[in-house]
Amino acid sequence: MDKILSLNNVTKYYGNGNSVVKALNGVDFELYKGEFVAIMGASGSGKSTLLSVIATIEQPSSGDISLDGEKLSEMNEKERAVFRRDKLGFVFQDYNLLDTLTVEENILLPLHLQKRSEKEKEDILSRSSSILGIEKLLKKYPRELSGGERQRTALARATSTSPSLILADEPTGALDSKNTRVIMDLFEKMNRELGSTILMVTHDPLVGSFASRVVFLKDGKIWNTLYKGDKSREEMYGDILSTLKVLGGDEYGL
Repeated sequence: MDKILSLNNVTKYYGNGNSVVKALNGVDFELYKGEFVAIMGASGSGKSTLLSVIATIEQPSSGDISLDGEKLSEMNEKERAVFRRDKLGFVFQDYNLLDTLTVEENILLPLHLQKRSEKEKEDILSRSSSILGIEKLLKKYPRELSGGERQRTALARATSTSPSLILADEPTGALDSKNTRVIMDLFEKMNRELGSTILMVTHDPLVGSFASRVVFLKDGKIWNTLYKGDKSREEMYGDILSTLKVLGGDEYGL
């Protein structure tokens, strides 16, 4: 398998003097093309910080991060912006759709920024809307959609440029249980049928059970890793619950 992402001894500090917090503490991590990996851990374990430094939204205090062979620390801000646009797809808990644009316009926005041809945009829009079941929603505005429909639109936008990596931050956090399963089935479908490489932060054991690998953080360090392999989703879910109990299950009600 081709390596997409590599983190080498990455640390991230916040604060100064006597109030320094080490959010990431020497993280070594690799992600391979076509993987679907979930990051789990208690609040303050470093999950969101890890996603932020990979996304170049924040800079690590030390260590190296490479994606598609490019060293992120060697980029200037303009290069980082182009990198985020061309290499990364983002899916957020609150969707981050533009309310003044239709579903179609939201999906096509990254392609406009890349100056893709009209034929490319039509083909991508047709494929994405079909896979995600939103063909009949294209002329609607986000305010006219349910939470699940908004997140499907966000997924279509995130995959429109065929990014090297999709970063998902609590993608089902605002959804009910029914829509959570729908969205996670779609994540699994994108990973399986489109070959999308996905790195997802979640606190939900059910959501984590869809991933092929679950990495647990504790105090800014990788504490444990589970691999799905040939396990069923139910078996993976049980393994995640067992691991969370050992990690400290109070936050999860375990």
